[in-house]
Amino acid sequence: MMRTGEATDLFIQHFSFWPQLTELQKNQLCKHTQPVHYHKGTNIYHGSMDCIGVLLVKTGQLRAYTLSEDGREVTLYRLFPGDVGILSASCALRAVTFEVFIDADEETDVLLTASAVFQELTEQNIYVKCFGYERASARLSEMLWAMQQILFMSADKRLAIFLLQESEKLGQQEIRLTHEQIARYMGSAREVVSRLLKYFVQEGMVKSSRGLLTILDRKKLQKLAGDKF
Repeated sequence: MMRTGEATDLFIQHFSFWPQLTELQKNQLCKHTQPVHYHKGTNIYHGSMDCIGVLLVKTGQLRAYTLSEDGREVTLYRLFPGDVGILSASCALRAVTFEVFIDADEETDVLLTASAVFQELTEQNIYVKCFGYERASARLSEMLWAMQQILFMSADKRLAIFLLQESEKLGQQEIRLTHEQIARYMGSAREVVSRLLKYFVQEGMVKSSRGLLTILDRKKLQKLAGDKF
């Protein structure tokens, strides 16, 4: 039973439908939610698995991705603290024509709500249903945006957009990622990212050191990113 304490505080903070639930529904949600820890690198979902449930990220980071024909990982979206993973509960990922994987990119703690219980709540409560639709739509939009970048944007523009987005998420100019991590998140090759970052350094847009990038000229990056920033 997880009605009291930290779990309930997280529900109140991140489940906008919480005030609209009956006491019975709140008890049901808490009863069928459990804390789960995923070690860094753990695969928590792939296409042949059953729906794992609704994931509310407390700490760490989860990453959904697919594999290209040559085995390269193409990141579809990432979940950070406070984010809610709905697609993993709705089984919608099974309907996608390519296989989707979800990994823990860091040591990650989540609250995991059973799929059947959340589905029952969506059928009983219009606020839960709307919440689910909104979150699922947001994730699907991220997936389409990721595909659009890969298909239609040049690599330097994609890298500029990525660096600016990461900086905004972190609220700072320093980005602690390796070239390999950036390539994985962008769905590119490490060699391509390294070559582009060398060019960005030469142009005075960023400063690079081992595992750390610092944005020096945000306006130049924004110009390269185009109308997305």
